[in-house]
Amino acid sequence: MRHGESQANRDNIFTGWSDVDLTEKGIQQAHFAGQVIKSAGVQFTDVHTSFLKRAIITTNIVLDEIGQNDIAEHKSWRLNERHYGGLRGKNKLAVKRQVGADQLKIWRRSFTVVPPKLAKRDEDPRYDRYGVQIPLAESLKMTMDRLIPYWEDQIAPQLLDGKNQLIVAHGSTLRALIKFLENVSDEEIPNVEVPNGKPIRYDFDEHLNILNKEFMTK
Repeated sequence: MRHGESQANRDNIFTGWSDVDLTEKGIQQAHFAGQVIKSAGVQFTDVHTSFLKRAIITTNIVLDEIGQNDIAEHKSWRLNERHYGGLRGKNKLAVKRQVGADQLKIWRRSFTVVPPKLAKRDEDPRYDRYGVQIPLAESLKMTMDRLIPYWEDQIAPQLLDGKNQLIVAHGSTLRALIKFLENVSDEEIPNVEVPNGKPIRYDFDEHLNILNKEFMTK
């Protein structure tokens, strides 16, 4: 599931790897998502989230709602939102007025196009500890390329062992994972939407072929 509404979502601002809080609506979305998962009777052995607090806070609220605060919580930069480079911190409508709707759509939704890069790379001790070089900007393809090794090494083996896994991440990260899991074409991926705070349930066979996909509702 994608984190609850963040302040940047509310204000229509490009965020990427910047840390922003949830809004009150986002907090309530996280609580409701947890209640939906609980009502479905789904239990997990692990939860996976990013280094960004909007996803971490959402994760903790969901775990509290489903009564599973005790399970292993794995945080990885590989689950971080796509890095929007020089667009970070800018209002999307303002960018649209500046460059036009077509260019904005390409920067936001294209699979391979990289948005304008930062002039200088950010430094952050959270990533320094892991030897991670913060991107200057990322396309969705670059986001998928750093995400899939985590799926293959940390999540898929657990699923193959029959252990349910919860992933709480970000819109672009989850679009990239959906593209991989569902073999969505480069041309179709711009049309895939991942709404805030709405759990998506996948059921797999013993080879991780998808048997069913559904948005979970009460």
